Amino acid sequence: MISRLNDPNYDRWASQIKRTGGCRQPIHLRGKVEHYDQANGQLLHRYSTNHEPDGILRVPCKTRRASRCPACAEIYRADTYQLVRAGLVGGKGVPETVSSHPCLFVTLTAPSFGAVHVRREKNGKVLPCHARRDAETCPHGQVMSCANRHSADDPRLGEPLCPDCYDYDGSVLFNALSPELWRRFTLALRRRFAKLSGLTLKALREQASIGFAKVAEYQRRGVVHFHAVIRLDGPDGPNSPPPAWATADALEQAVRHAAAAVTAEVKPLGRTFWWGTQLDVRRIAMDGELTEQAVAAYISKYATKAAECTGTLDRRIQPLDNLDALPVRDHARRLIAACMRLGRHPDLANLRLTHWAHMLGFRGHFSTKSRRYSTTLGALRAAREEHIRAEAITTGRLPLFEEDTVLVIAHWQYAGQGLSAGEQLLAAALTGVRLPSPGGDPR
Repeated sequence: MISRLNDPNYDRWASQIKRTGGCRQPIHLRGKVEHYDQANGQLLHRYSTNHEPDGILRVPCKTRRASRCPACAEIYRADTYQLVRAGLVGGKGVPETVSSHPCLFVTLTAPSFGAVHVRREKNGKVLPCHARRDAETCPHGQVMSCANRHSADDPRLGEPLCPDCYDYDGSVLFNALSPELWRRFTLALRRRFAKLSGLTLKALREQASIGFAKVAEYQRRGVVHFHAVIRLDGPDGPNSPPPAWATADALEQAVRHAAAAVTAEVKPLGRTFWWGTQLDVRRIAMDGELTEQAVAAYISKYATKAAECTGTLDRRIQPLDNLDALPVRDHARRLIAACMRLGRHPDLANLRLTHWAHMLGFRGHFSTKSRRYSTTLGALRAAREEHIRAEAITTGRLPLFEEDTVLVIAHWQYAGQGLSAGEQLLAAALTGVRLPSPGGDPR
C-alpha cells in the first residue's frame, strides 16, 4: 500500500480505480488503439497502455455475482430492475400502454425432498419449526420434530432434520431438470390458454401473445425455484393490446393448470420430477398491493445471487478436489457429493452434474425473458457505453472524429486480474466500497 501511494503515477492509478466503480477484481488489459484517416492513412490518435501505471489498463470485471464483486453486481442488478420494470410500465423502447396489459407475478417452487429446519411466521409471531407431539422416529433414530423458533440468521435453516433420510440425489436432479421444467411450463401455458379461449395455437398467435421475465432463486435447502412476471399482449407483443377476451383470470387458470401438468423424467434412473405444490400467483397493479416497482426490485435482487447463499462456493469444484476440505456446510457438501457421484453415471452425462456441482446441479441461466417482453441487458449496456463515450468527448478526454471516415484498429491482451491486499484497502477508501469480512461474505 505504501509503495503504491509513493508511486509517481498514483494519481493515474487512482483515476483507473475510480473508473472501475470500485470493482473488487478488475481485469488487466495490455494493448493499444489507433485511429487512422481512411482517406490518406494518416494516424489521427493513438492510445497505448505503455504510459499507464504498471503498463496496463484496469477495467471492471462485470460479474453478476455479489459474492465476488458487489460494485459490478450492483450494476447488473440495476439493469435487471430496469429491464423488468420497463416490461410493466413502459420505457426503454416499450410503450407506456403496456401498463394496462394483464400481468401476473408467479412463483414456482420445488417439491419436498425431506423435512428441513424452517422459519415460519404468522401475524408477526415466529412459529415452532416442526413441532409434532406424535412425531415419528426415522429409521436412523432421529425424531422428526423440532420445537425451536429459529432466528432469521440461524445456520440450521435449510438443514435436514435427518440428513440420512434426505433425498440428495432428487434435489440435485431437480435442479438440473428445472430449466427443462420451465420450458415445458411455458409451452403448456400457451396450449392451455389457447384451449381456454377456444383457439388453436396458430390462431392464438394471430390474436394474442404471452411474454415473461423470470429469475431463479436458491432456497436455503439448496434447490431452486423461479419468480416470473407473465404478461398478456397482443400479436405484436407490448406494442399491441391483448383482445378483450384475454383476461387475467384466464391467464391465472392457464398458469395453475400448466404448473400442475408438466413433468420431466430422468429415464436412466426411472425418476420423474414436477413443480412443488406451493404455487403462488398474484396480480400486478400500479395502484394495488403488489406494484410494478416492488416486483422489479424483488426479481432484480436475486439476479446477483447464486448457490453460494446456501453455503456452497461461487467457483467450480474439480473432481479431484478434497470435498472434506472445502469451506462449506455439511448439507452443501452432501449435495456436491451427490453431483459428483451422479455425474459419473454414463447415462447422465448430458446433465453435466460434475461440471455444475458448485451450483448444486443447476445449469440454467439465472435471469431470462421472452424475446418481446422488453429491452435487453445488451441494449442497456450499449446505451451506458454510448453515454460514457459522449460525455468523454464533450469534456475533451477523447478526440471527436467522424466515424465514417476513421478506421479504428485495436489490439488487446489479457494481463491478469485483481488487486493486491494493499491496493484493495486504497480502492475501498477511494470508492467507498466496503471490503469483504474475514469470513468471505460481503457486508
